[in-house]
This record gives sequence, C-alpha cells and structure tokens, in this order.
Amino acid sequence: QVHLVESGGASVQAGGSLRLSCAVSPAIDDIACMAWFREGPGKEREGVASIGATGATISTDSAKGRFVISKDKSQNTLTLFMSNLKPEDTAMYYCAWRRQDWQCPSLLRTAYSTWGQGTQVTVSS
Repeated sequence: QVHLVESGGASVQAGGSLRLSCAVSPAIDDIACMAWFREGPGKEREGVASIGATGATISTDSAKGRFVISKDKSQNTLTLFMSNLKPEDTAMYYCAWRRQDWQCPSLLRTAYSTWGQGTQVTVSS
C-alpha cells in the first residue's frame, strides 16, 4: 500500500517561492501516476499539476508558467516548485497517487485512490 507524506508548506509573501515535497513509500514505481491538488478556504479540492509514469505532465492554466511538478525516483519524492505566489494560491496542498493508465496524467480528483495529509501554504499580500 502506498503512503504519502507532504512537507514544505509555509507562510510567504506574494511574489515568493516555495518547494513542496511528497515522500512516497514504499517507492515511486513504473505504475505511479501522481498529482498535486489544493483546497482553499471554502473551496472544493482542485487539481494543480499531474505527472505520469512516463514523465508526461499537465497543469492548470493558473499553474502554467509558475508551478513545476517533478519526481525523483531515486529519492521517492514528488515535488511541486511554486514561484510568483499569489494570495489566491493560499490553500492546503495535497499529494495524490493512482495506478498509471491511459488517462494519466490526470487532474480528475475522483480518480485518485491515495492521498497524503496535506501541507498548508499561506500567501500574504
């Protein structure tokens, strides 16, 4: 069974950067489809970026040009590098895992079977 632990959340000022990490156990293997989601105050959980087993990525329009998703199989870590942060990026950020298939990468929340506990990002203006 896959276990996910996020870290790296913090309070930053607008325009700042953060690197979120997700430790994956037992490992990021060749069937892992992974993604970052976020849940802002009073909002539904929404996708941010996803990476498939082949390394293909997708992201939302709001994330393009500012957020980069990557994975390091040697360290079993999924990363989300966020730059030019805005107050509207304030949210709890979650790492998610599902088994790779033809629909991955994917930002469909209901398709993911395993979730971490989340890490809080707060951006002040």
